[in-house]
Formats: sequence, C-alpha cells, structure tokens
Amino acid sequence: MKAIIFDLNGTMINDMWYHTLAWEDILNNDLGGNFTREEVKQNMYGKNHELLVRMFGQGRFTVEEMDKLSLEKEKRYQQAFLPELKLLPGLQEFLEQAHNKGILMAIGSAAIPFNIDFVLDGLNIRKYIQVVVSADDVTVSKPHPETFIKAAQLLNVPPQDCLVFEDVPKGAEAAANADMKAVILTTTHEVDEFSYLDNILHFAPDFNDSYIKSLVK
Repeated sequence: MKAIIFDLNGTMINDMWYHTLAWEDILNNDLGGNFTREEVKQNMYGKNHELLVRMFGQGRFTVEEMDKLSLEKEKRYQQAFLPELKLLPGLQEFLEQAHNKGILMAIGSAAIPFNIDFVLDGLNIRKYIQVVVSADDVTVSKPHPETFIKAAQLLNVPPQDCLVFEDVPKGAEAAANADMKAVILTTTHEVDEFSYLDNILHFAPDFNDSYIKSLVK
C-alpha cells in the first residue's frame, strides 16, 4: 500500500444521518415529494444533481435550480452537523501515523468542495491530504471508477497500490471497478449489503479497529 483514498461522508466523519435529514427536508417539504427515509437513504450516492434526477426524473429542474437546491441542502446539513463535527474515533491517530510513514493520502468524494472544505478546515486535517477529488472534478460518479482513478493519477500511484476507505456499497463498487481493495466503515450500511463485492478486505466500526491500526504500524 503506497496510498490511501478516503471517501469523506460516513467514512472520515459519521454524518450520513444529517445528510439524510437534510435531503428529506428538501425533497419532501420544499419540493413536495412523498419519499420515505429509507428511499432517501438508498438514493444518497453520487452527485447532488444525480440524486435529484433519480428522485424526480429528468427535466424536472434546470441546472441552475439544481445548483441552488444542492447548496441549500448542504447549508442545512452543515448547520445541523456543526456541533457534532469530529473525526471517527481513531482517525486522527491513523492520519498522523500514515503521514509519518510517508503514505500518500487523498479524498475521493461525491461531495462538493463546499462540504469538503467544511471538514478539512473545520477539523484542521488538510495537512494530511495531498489530493482532493470532488464532485466538481469528475464527469461520472461512483460506482464508476473515475473518482478513484483520478485520485490515483494525481498521487502518481498505480491503482493496485491504493487502498480505499468507504462506507457505502456504490463506493466500494467504484473501488472494485478501479482495481482497488477497500476497507469498509460500517457507519451507514450493513455488512450483508456488500455481499456482491469481492474486493473488501475488512469491515470496522471506526479507526480504532486492530486491523486498521495494523495498516500503519
């Protein structure tokens, strides 16, 4: 392992509940939808614009309208989550040890820069991250491998030498499509939801897990 690529939401911070509530508020209360919480959760992958199309169909919104809705959703999420903003247990130590070992690190996320900056600067961890690939940097979202392939290219590391940390099946699938192994944080989805994938090395609740710790010893 020469490089680590982290997904962000649900992987470095345990915030997916807050994203779910923000989307549920926008989709149902602002836009007149009638979606269950489970429907919202299952569609929370990829870019915000893609989620809106999945939920309401092609052509319902203009690009400008989706931009505005996307930013409003993230503002509501950040306002609600800010008091709880913290890294998953053990991650601060993991980042420090990986950094000291010379392991390159990147973020490969479907989040917009507005949200990535919220975490990197809010938690003062930008110093550990050499590369950021956001929703704005790719044309096709996970499970397409573009996010992780681009991160590996920017790090100048072959895909097979990168390890991905993820929390959702579509993200782990994107890692598989990029020829990368993955470790899954079980903050958001159950283990059996990943059963169709063969690139997963380990499941853990957080970074205090002994297997994860062993990666940077």
